[in-house]
Amino acid sequence: MKVGIIGAGSVGSATAFALVMKGVARKVVLIDANEKKAQAEAMDIAHAAPFAYANKIKAGTYEDLKGCEIVIVTAGANQRPGETRIDLLGRNVKIFESIIPQIAKAAPETTLLITANPADIMTEVALKLSGFPKERVIGSGTVLDTSRFRTLLGYYLGISPQSIHANVLGEHGDSEVLVWSASDAGTVSLDKIAQDMGKPFTADIKAQIDDGVRNAAYKIIDGKGATFYGIAGALCRICSAITNNEYAVLTVSSHHDDVEGVKGVCLSLPTVLGKRGVHKVIYPSLDAAESKALHDSAEVMKEYSDQALALIAAK
Repeated sequence: MKVGIIGAGSVGSATAFALVMKGVARKVVLIDANEKKAQAEAMDIAHAAPFAYANKIKAGTYEDLKGCEIVIVTAGANQRPGETRIDLLGRNVKIFESIIPQIAKAAPETTLLITANPADIMTEVALKLSGFPKERVIGSGTVLDTSRFRTLLGYYLGISPQSIHANVLGEHGDSEVLVWSASDAGTVSLDKIAQDMGKPFTADIKAQIDDGVRNAAYKIIDGKGATFYGIAGALCRICSAITNNEYAVLTVSSHHDDVEGVKGVCLSLPTVLGKRGVHKVIYPSLDAAESKALHDSAEVMKEYSDQALALIAAK
């Protein structure tokens, strides 16, 4: 599989490294406004490739995206001190207006994978600017948040996170919804497992896990300035599901006609992924509180998405 990556910063370069070292992509094209940076990152990763797979990575231009099965967009502005979310949206919409049409022209059959923040809103913007069918415009969504949730649950219960089925839905951000009611391992609810182990999920334990998931990015950024290994792993997993036509269920973000009564919004729900991108969305079973929280998250995303799309329409 050939993958293009727009943005050679921390996330883009870590993702390129993950794709190459896991053998998910045989060819990777790294594109950045700073061509020297893209070339240096590509060269460095190329020197690691012989230790893993016979893969090729190079810095390139938009024309080099021809034939890419997936194009990952990591490029975007970071929020400045004192800047509102709408101000950030305005800058990122402008960046996407210069990026997305060039991708669509060079690789009209590709699947777009958006991870620039705010990811759900920028996925909606990419859908509008590309003109692609909604099945081929995907956001990284809450795949990473879900991994964080499963990791913390696994640590607490002494179970491998890979054996736990528990999802985070809605926004990749502050309004995300941790679905406790349907979480299980080995067909047994995690609540029952926790009770049987003498480690029940008290309100305090749930609050600690919620904080560890919801605020993970803030804590990592405070400690080292940026998050990139986790999202690189998530993007690599999404690419693997698409290129291998796995029909894997992942909580990516895509456009939905209706989420808890909110019409036309991008956010994360359990989604079957394969060669065509989104094959099917599995609407989750939620309790009343989770359903309300997902509705609220959808409303937040809808409000900001409409404002972002209005910025495009105004031009």
